[in-house]
Amino acid sequence: MRVLSVFGTRPEAIKMAPIIRRLSETPGVTPLVCVTAQHRQMLDQVLDLFAIRPDRDLDLMRAGQGLTYVTTAALQGLGGVYAELRAERVLVQGDTTTTFAAALAAFYARVPVAHVEAGLRTGNPHAPWPEEMNRRLTTGLADLHFPPTEEARRNLLAEGVDPARVTVTGNTVIDALLDALTLLDGNPARAAATERALPPPAPGKRLILVTGHRRENFAGGLERVARGLVRLAARGDVEIVYPVHL
Repeated sequence: MRVLSVFGTRPEAIKMAPIIRRLSETPGVTPLVCVTAQHRQMLDQVLDLFAIRPDRDLDLMRAGQGLTYVTTAALQGLGGVYAELRAERVLVQGDTTTTFAAALAAFYARVPVAHVEAGLRTGNPHAPWPEEMNRRLTTGLADLHFPPTEEARRNLLAEGVDPARVTVTGNTVIDALLDALTLLDGNPARAAATERALPPPAPGKRLILVTGHRRENFAGGLERVARGLVRLAARGDVEIVYPVHL
């Protein structure tokens, strides 16, 4: 079976990387990769780390791009990619605009869709926006659903998804973390560079990794996050790492 993984952002790439690796080790499966490059530079970092070589790169990113542009450009590009690569199954992850567009393009091409990290819900179509609607719509387009938790599975069943089409897998970001540690163990130079950039926490301190979604942090959200981190830092028993992209 020719399985085409489609993604466009750094978070998608991180969570798809271990799946792509396992597919390459599975007899009878030809793993293929198409990136939309919705986020170009951040995506390339992950492709390099996990040695992923896309079979197709739509290179969509443009200055000032909006959601309508990303959606229409992805739809226009992916239909041809599915035909050229003779995809028999499309694999998408999460809730990005690329996720939804790839699933819709596959539906138009009559290629079945599997959705990784399915079933996450807030119940509010505007928070997170547009991700909540992206993932709801992708559920309607997919025929296989891989929720990370039992709660996500229950969300899918409550929406009428066939239980036989749902498999709880856990979150593949854990697999990506373990794979990254293995890569560091096998590459002393990269491990040393990583330790220089991110020294281990001082003895007796715990490391807290903070990430945040930009849209939800607008209009005072970022200030509230910062105040919370200040309170955490004041405890004295933690060190905080907060990688940001602006």
